[in-house]
Amino acid sequence: MPLPGPFSDPRVITLFGLLAVSTAAWLALGLRARARDRAGVPLERVWHPQESVPLTPAEEHAFGQVVSRLSPGSTGRPR
Repeated sequence: MPLPGPFSDPRVITLFGLLAVSTAAWLALGLRARARDRAGVPLERVWHPQESVPLTPAEEHAFGQVVSRLSPGSTGRPR
């Protein structure tokens, strides 16, 4: 059954079809971009029980040794 009036023209139907497809594509791309942006947001910092436990001097020294090995050397590479 054809549509009455100016909507029976195939150019009008094509125009509305293109408008619907472009709107759907625009919405899909926008939602995809929002999801990608949210993935890059850092998580909230979570408290860990070991953060409140004081370290012994030996543990502090061992930790310092590990950190010094991981810090970049003069060439920019880890030692």
